[in-house]
This record gives sequence, C-alpha cells and structure tokens, in this order.
Amino acid sequence: MIHGPILLVDDEPNNLALLRQILGDHYPLVFARNGMDALAAAAKHRPALILLDIQMPDMNGFDVCRRLKSDPQTEATPVIFISSMAEVGDETAGFAAGCVDYIVKPVSPALVLARVRTHLSLVRATELEQSHRDAIHMLGVAGHYNDNDTGMHIWRMAAYSRALAEATGWRTEDAILLELAAPMHDTGKLGTPDAILRKPGPLTECEWDVMRMHSRIGYDILAQSSAPVFRLAATVALHHHEKWNGSGYPAGLAGGAIPESARIVAIADVFDALTMKRPYKDAWPLEKVWDTIAAGAGLHFEPRLVEHFMAIQPLILEIKQRWDRLE
Repeated sequence: MIHGPILLVDDEPNNLALLRQILGDHYPLVFARNGMDALAAAAKHRPALILLDIQMPDMNGFDVCRRLKSDPQTEATPVIFISSMAEVGDETAGFAAGCVDYIVKPVSPALVLARVRTHLSLVRATELEQSHRDAIHMLGVAGHYNDNDTGMHIWRMAAYSRALAEATGWRTEDAILLELAAPMHDTGKLGTPDAILRKPGPLTECEWDVMRMHSRIGYDILAQSSAPVFRLAATVALHHHEKWNGSGYPAGLAGGAIPESARIVAIADVFDALTMKRPYKDAWPLEKVWDTIAAGAGLHFEPRLVEHFMAIQPLILEIKQRWDRLE
C-alpha cells in the first residue's frame, strides 16, 4: 500500500489516457496538463510518485522538477520523466534536474509498469526505514522517561558505540546498525518502578534485584521483532551489564561469551554516565573518567576494546562536545 496517488503530468490528453490505461487498475491516479497545475496538484495530493512530461507549453518538465526539489514538502517525491526527447543529453539534463528515472516515448506499457513498481518499492522501503527510526527514537526515550534527568545520554553513548565499533574493525553499515540499536539498551526500565528509578539515594539489595530485571524485560520487549536492528538491540539490552570477569548480570557471562555488541555498548554507557551531571552527582573530571575506564580493563571491560577506546580519545571528545552543545 502506498501513501498518496501517482501524479501524471502531460499536456497531451492521449498520453494521459494511455498512462491511465497502464496504471489505473493498479494505483490511484491524479492528473495535470501543465507545469503550474502539476505543482498545485503535488502540493494538494502529496503524490507517492510523479510521471512528468518535459515539453509543455507554460513550464517545461525540467523546471517543474527543479521547483519540486526546492520545496521541502515535495523534495523527497520521486519524479520519472516520460518524454519523446531521446538524446543522451536530454536524459543527463533530466537527472541533473532531480529525476530518478527517464522513460522515452513511445512507451512500453510493461516497462512503465515495471519502473513504477520498482520506484514505489523504494518509496515503501524508505518509509519503513523512517518508521524504524521513529520507533527506535520512541523506545530510547521511553526507556529513560521516568529516569532522572539523562539529557542527551542515549544519543551520545550511541555515537560513542559506533565510533568504538568502527575503531575495532566493524564494517560501517554494521557500526551504524549498532548506533541505531544502542539507544534502546534501557528499554526494560519501562518495567522498573518509578520509586526505584527516581530514588535519590543508594538502592537496597532488594531494590537492586528489581533494577537488574530491566535487562531481561528490555530483551523480552525488543525480541518481539525480527528486524535486524531490534534483534541487535535485544542482545545489547540483555547483556550490556555483563562484565568481562563474569561478575555482571543477568547471566554472569564472562569474556568472549558476552556478545561484542554488548561489550562495546558497556564501555560507551559507562563513559557517558561518568561524564554526565546527574541530580545526585556532578560530572567527573575527564582525566578521572579515562583512568576509571582504563582500570576496568580485564574486570568490567574487554582489554582489547579499552585499548581501542583510548586510541580514539580525540574522536570521543569531539562527539561529546557536539552533543553537549545540543543540551
């Protein structure tokens, strides 16, 4: 299912009738017969895709496309030129104006339908990616909604996680996936009572038992999805409190038994927590924070990852400053 119709623009009624015949049984359509009407229709109907003629009397298709791409409301709408202008230079001009495809008249019905289906599938993929990002943002915020003031914590530590993953040798696309997954590491705090999350003083052992349950709760929530980003987030949520020496929770895993994604996020999470001012503590001096991370090598953290983290100190500090300016 697409959001919005397909807008067909051509000054020749016969061409519009042919496109209606090709596409009308498959998609909702709206029509325009000149450039100005095309711009008005795009603003009114928010089409999912525009099929646009080039040679029109009032405004040519190149100019219409440029106008569409300069408007924030329509800049993301894909445009396919359909034109009798068949020179290589014409196609080059079309792509320069912002189109995603160029079809030469007279059109093949099968080709038009195939190209439209392809580009609408890309639209759906983009919409799905955005919905994932929206869900990620909401789950990240929800996990800290009842926590004391955490500011930009989840976004900073996610950026640190990506930087450390890349320094460790992760492929860029995998590091980006970890950056998306990391903000959901405390989703399970949705199931932690407010009285514990907001307690100004130390927790009792009984309260700690309840607090530790958030990693399992987060896993149970996030593991409902089969999407790679949520599967990774579920793993991170479950294991980011494990420690290299086996003294962490919830499973008491040690060493390489702890998923590397969780080992990376553990360092990023602790570094940011220590450098952040909270109602019950001031931010630690950076030198003390670096010393604490270094001292945790072999105990809390994997020594190899600590070494990489120390090696990218300038990048980590640059990330910190960038996010701090947004608070």
